[in-house]
Amino acid sequence: MTRLTDFRSYGDAQKHFSRDALWALFDGTRDDFNIAHECVDRHVDGDNVAVRVAHSEGRDEVITFVELAKLSSQFAHYLAGRGVGKGDRVAVMLEPSLAFYGALFGAIKLGAVAVPMFTLFGPEGIRLRADDCQPSVLFTNEEKAGDATAAGNLDVVIVNDGFLNSIASLPTEFACNSAGDDLAVLQYTSGTTRLLPAAVKHTHRSLVTLMVAALYATGIRPGDRFFCPSSPAWGHGLWHGTLAPLALGVSTGTFSGKFDAVRLLKAISDYKITNMSAAATHYRMMRNTGKAEDFSYCIEKLSFTGEPIDSESARYIENLFGTKVCSMYGTTEIGVILANYPGAPDFDVREGSMGKAVPGVEVEVQDADGNPAKAGVTGELMVRKQGEWFHTKDLGRVDEDGYFYHAGRADDVIISAGWTMSAVEIEDAILKHPKVAEAAAIGVPDKVRGQVVKAFIVLKDSYDDSLTEEIQDLVRTNLSRHEYPRHIDYVADLPKTPAGKVNRKILRDQEAQQGTAA
Repeated sequence: MTRLTDFRSYGDAQKHFSRDALWALFDGTRDDFNIAHECVDRHVDGDNVAVRVAHSEGRDEVITFVELAKLSSQFAHYLAGRGVGKGDRVAVMLEPSLAFYGALFGAIKLGAVAVPMFTLFGPEGIRLRADDCQPSVLFTNEEKAGDATAAGNLDVVIVNDGFLNSIASLPTEFACNSAGDDLAVLQYTSGTTRLLPAAVKHTHRSLVTLMVAALYATGIRPGDRFFCPSSPAWGHGLWHGTLAPLALGVSTGTFSGKFDAVRLLKAISDYKITNMSAAATHYRMMRNTGKAEDFSYCIEKLSFTGEPIDSESARYIENLFGTKVCSMYGTTEIGVILANYPGAPDFDVREGSMGKAVPGVEVEVQDADGNPAKAGVTGELMVRKQGEWFHTKDLGRVDEDGYFYHAGRADDVIISAGWTMSAVEIEDAILKHPKVAEAAAIGVPDKVRGQVVKAFIVLKDSYDDSLTEEIQDLVRTNLSRHEYPRHIDYVADLPKTPAGKVNRKILRDQEAQQGTAA
């Protein structure tokens, strides 16, 4: 029987895709489906590698499907013995490791709801999420146990060698009993518009929908050696970097500990990675190391998400790895809706484009009145779900050939003297300067023009007096005369969301506070 994983081309994706074909990739049915079984237990034949973990201090950890199946079953039995049941929340605040994956999949096997938590959360960040989801157990390490305990009335379990030894006598098999519509994962987004970002509820059957992104946005196929350096506490690292490849029996890799771009490059080389999906920030950091050419690579497919990648970094990455880096666009709430089909020989990856809609999804750029925008005209990206148009709150445009282009978040638009400008395009122009490592652009108040552009810039090299004028001229040349940053602040770093995106909202808030004080 031909499966969707047997096809590589864009044309075949449009021809052969169906929801029934997605379900055919799995053992389970809508009435009997469990993510842990699909991602772990059904791949235990032989000694195949499930996860390779590049620890920041230099250690490599190799985890097989067999090891993961056994430990996750022991975690499931342990939780059941503590009275944790179906639907109960189990928080997991551990760095990627055998213990992390054992706890995560153990909770899911049991039918409990796994809640991954970022290890850099302090007591308040933990408390906000714990108060919201009310976990029965919170697994963490010795280093974070104090913060977890300080967060409130939580049942904190420290996962160390002693704990793992204590559950080693428990059975190494566990019979899963869950349906496709049962809740499996509670994922907090890394958004910044609320004190507590929204918690997105994922059922077990969400794994089936995820295969659209796996097949067409990251291009995962059997035989790939995959890697995603994003933390599995966030959507990209968990769903696209962990669950998607494992569900197809593909070994994946990730990063553990304080991020270091050189360590990442070494891991990609040592593990002979053929397919990688990362954040745009990761690629920029690789470029800025100055050491990327010290290693050899086996990369065949590349993808990125989270925010647009600047054109200079995209060209550098293409030259470094020998293949174009492909955008994948979506949100935690709606999933991936636009992709560049990595590995498809008949798909033209256009510079700066987010690609085209994935199979089974209708995407449109609409004007303020809800009408389809003409080719080249900026409007809001909308996706059709269950017969209704869903707001993405992102701006974009579509060309005459159906390729979509990102124009920033709706609140990242800068309007100056009647001109509408994109922060993303201005940042891309600034990043063309060889001395610029990172850049963020926002609109600040101006008595004459309403708003003008202010840029915050992190430099690779030392500052000199001619730099500001050079950058302003560069933007004038690449964009237009009115879009240059009239104000520039040189900073040591830029504020980022926990998922690594540049946080322009913090910059806008800081400017507003300074204006109020003045």
